[in-house]
Amino acid sequence: MIAIQSSRLQAIGLSHSLINAVAALPEAALPDMHLARIIEIQRDQLTLHDGLAEHHARTLPWLAAELHRAGCPLAVGDWVLAQTNALTEIWVAARVPPLNQLARRAGDGSRQPLVSNVDTALLVMGLDHDYNPRRLERYLALTHAAGVQAVVVLSKADIGELVPERIAELRARLPAQVPLLALNGLSGQARAELQPWLGEGQTLVLLGSSGAGKSTLTNTLLENANQATSAVREGDSRGRHTTTARSLHRLPGGACIIDTPGLRTWRADADAADVSASFEDIDTLATLCRFRDCQHHDEPGCAVRDAIDADRLRNYHKLLREVERSQMTALQRREAGQKWKAIGKAGNARARAKRM
Repeated sequence: MIAIQSSRLQAIGLSHSLINAVAALPEAALPDMHLARIIEIQRDQLTLHDGLAEHHARTLPWLAAELHRAGCPLAVGDWVLAQTNALTEIWVAARVPPLNQLARRAGDGSRQPLVSNVDTALLVMGLDHDYNPRRLERYLALTHAAGVQAVVVLSKADIGELVPERIAELRARLPAQVPLLALNGLSGQARAELQPWLGEGQTLVLLGSSGAGKSTLTNTLLENANQATSAVREGDSRGRHTTTARSLHRLPGGACIIDTPGLRTWRADADAADVSASFEDIDTLATLCRFRDCQHHDEPGCAVRDAIDADRLRNYHKLLREVERSQMTALQRREAGQKWKAIGKAGNARARAKRM
């Protein structure tokens, strides 16, 4: 029998869709289970919340091995079924299939889940030296691939540099339907501006680089100083990894928020279609190109090159190359590396010949 205390679990994000996913699990194989949500993971130690209290737990070895083989280990935000043994130890025995999951790709192409079952991603970027439109476009590709609504949060609006100019640049560069807010993460006004996404039972995740102000904003939304914060380096505004693990917190208004360690260099878990869809202005203009397979490099009759910001177009091409590489097998990556190595050697040889 699977115990679902829906009234209290709805306060930490349980939805009707998730209840249906639980109901579809084979009850005969899961006796005396209770439903809980993962709010923190530290190595092999899990912290679960059942709507009333937190509990420490571990994953049954066979389940951990199975999820690892499938490339989808447990993540903060997952809903799981757990049971308590005779020694009062709590063990996770099943995972409820997530409705969505934000993930990244490692250098070898392997998939690394970040968080599961989120409604909104707050993409936090500082209006100081942290400002980087290319990184923001990468976040948008990540969230679009997962089917998660994105809200751009420009932090440090009170102390940032070239604030009006940077806001104008992003409004012209990013898709029009993506909400964009500039705020001071220390101010209570930030709660008011984010209120449309803080409804009861909603789950938000903060994504951004170290020092962007994610933990500061979390504290403001929590109305306390629960998350540790650190100063950024004066020269380039780079921050230290103050948040070292993803963790889910309940907000006073009934929403849940997941703070995450800084993400600076990583690859989106997306395919070429996802990248194209997240750059919808390029995708739309591409239909006007003379050639159907136009790559928007130097082809004649390209409708994209002259209409799109050159830096945005370069970032688009870079993300496409990355997703193509992430989908290669190890052998294909090795062959591609050897190919470009040979091209480089040939180029160097030609250059030496010209100098002789």
